[in-house]
Amino acid sequence: MKASSPPAGRAPLMPLGDAMADLLGRVDALTGTETVATFDADRRVLAQDLVSALQVPPKDNSSMDGYAVRTADVLEPGQVLRVSQRIAAGQAGGPLEPGTCARIFTGAPMPAGADAVVMQEDTIEVGGDIHAVHIQAVPQRGQWVRRAGEDVTHGAVVLARGERLSPAGLGLAASLGLAELRVVVRPRVALFSTGDELVMPGEVPPEAMKPGAIYNSNRFFLRNLLQRMGCEVTDLGIVPDQREATLAALQSAAEQHDLILTSGGVSVGEEDHIKPSVQQLGRLDIWQIGMKPGKPFAYGTVRRSAAGQNCHFIGLPGNPVSSFVTFLLLVRPFLLKLQGVPAARFQPLPAAITLPAHFTLPRADKRREFLRVRRNAAGGLDLFPNQSSGVLTSTVWADGLVDNPAGTTIAHGDPVSYISFSDLLA
Repeated sequence: MKASSPPAGRAPLMPLGDAMADLLGRVDALTGTETVATFDADRRVLAQDLVSALQVPPKDNSSMDGYAVRTADVLEPGQVLRVSQRIAAGQAGGPLEPGTCARIFTGAPMPAGADAVVMQEDTIEVGGDIHAVHIQAVPQRGQWVRRAGEDVTHGAVVLARGERLSPAGLGLAASLGLAELRVVVRPRVALFSTGDELVMPGEVPPEAMKPGAIYNSNRFFLRNLLQRMGCEVTDLGIVPDQREATLAALQSAAEQHDLILTSGGVSVGEEDHIKPSVQQLGRLDIWQIGMKPGKPFAYGTVRRSAAGQNCHFIGLPGNPVSSFVTFLLLVRPFLLKLQGVPAARFQPLPAAITLPAHFTLPRADKRREFLRVRRNAAGGLDLFPNQSSGVLTSTVWADGLVDNPAGTTIAHGDPVSYISFSDLLA
């Protein structure tokens, strides 16, 4: 890689790292909680530690279909043992008689006296009037036995407050007998787009679109990204490019929401009304950051009618790729902190891995650039040929981003920092 110096004569943009730190420093976790069914708690954030009232498994049990034995009874291959009982999962057997074995199935509790399981593949049934088996392999003490409490011990904190629940976490909670969980309330987010050029899909067929009109794609992916983050979304649609309409939308949304999220209208054109409207109704603390795509990003607060209360405001760029990338890099960590996920449990920017670039980037940008790329079969990264902020197909084709420092060119084979979309969309 080769780095170049940024041009002089312009006010520096806020670096992305500084913007992240500033943004996260301005948000406190929501204090409200609610109880929801464990079935419905995916992606919700725990509001209390989950302490186990039992041990898992509750008793020693078999991890195989086979025969429970005393290892003292099988000191060499060829031992024949009478089958004295049959124990299925959910049943309790009696103590194992010396010199006998118990037919046992996966998950069934071990009978008292047994200290190993011989899987059925290592046995041969003996015919005749007496049900017995020929043990072909000498078992070791503890073989194919799951010990009581080896998964969860009584009194252990199995999931901590602030944990964002996953399907695996829900299964763990269910294994403790928890049908309901106490979680942080969903952030209430008001979403709207600005732009007289925007048209909703289904309202006008493609052949009837007016010159300059475009379908509103941002509204679709932003709404779904917010829902994936556990938010309760109020979709306010498209607000006209008018100062009065923008002021009314912001003021109304601030009263009943924790965050107002907009796309478009945060640049410096005459029809971009978001910035002056937020400043009139509250304050703007972050505006324009040194990243590509995504420079026209804004953060501030809008006053509520109640004295001393404010609603968070985040304004995303109107270009779809810029809006998508800034959501992943900035809004995502903001929402995690708003829901009470401790800083120690997530990284604002997920850890990157180093991979070779199987492309060239001969022209450096003055901003920190996030390139849409895809891993290839050779272990490197391919670059989507058109990196314009309006080319939404690049985000569908790609499986991640290259985090390229400002002023840096890339030669074929250079090591670059790759961030997977799977980490940003988790």
